Amino acid sequence: MTDDTWTTVTRLRDRLAAHQDLPPSQEILVRVLKLSEEVGEAAQAVIGATGQNPRKGTSHTWRDVEAELCDVAITAMVALRTLTPDAPEVFAAHLRRVAARLEESTPRGAERASRSGAVLTEGARDPGKDQCSQSENSRS
Repeated sequence: MTDDTWTTVTRLRDRLAAHQDLPPSQEILVRVLKLSEEVGEAAQAVIGATGQNPRKGTSHTWRDVEAELCDVAITAMVALRTLTPDAPEVFAAHLRRVAARLEESTPRGAERASRSGAVLTEGARDPGKDQCSQSENSRS
């Protein structure tokens, strides 16, 4: 992430705060509630892109899903910035910890999956298909 990203996030946060009459302790609550709203919109877009609502059919595209996921990310960043002025550093440090855990767990995770017989299906590589599909290998 560039410094410009966090500068923009700070500007968004400042603009929102300027149009709000809430004490700071309640402002973060509103930001988290807004994040929940955005996640719901992303879910609605996925349902619409996959045509899972029989009444509406295919009402969204995968581009709509991309846009909604961006809204989720931006809203989360604004919430983090609302919570702390050190948001860029907090985010970068957390991202490093998550990446380190992934690096540490990847070989062991693959080994555990191999022992359990679980394998990812081909659909897990296609964004238009079920991302969490797993199948159990037959056991004798």
